[in-house]
Amino acid sequence: MDQQMLDALVWKSARSCTGGNCVQVAVAGDVIALRDSKNQDGAVLIYSTDEWTAFVEGVKSGDFDDIL
Repeated sequence: MDQQMLDALVWKSARSCTGGNCVQVAVAGDVIALRDSKNQDGAVLIYSTDEWTAFVEGVKSGDFDDIL
C-alpha cells in the first residue's frame, strides 16, 4: 500500500488499557491497516481480513491472556 493510499484511509482509534497508548485501525477493501496513534507517520502494519479475524478471535478467547 503506497503513501497516497495510506493518506486516504479513515482511521479509528482503539482504546487501550494504559492511558494514551492507543492504536488506530483502518479498513481498506480486503485489508486492515494498524498504526500507533502517537506516531502516525511511523510504520503501518497491514493484515488480511482473515489474519485480523484470527487475531480478534484469539483475543476474545483468551489466547493472549498470559502475555501481560
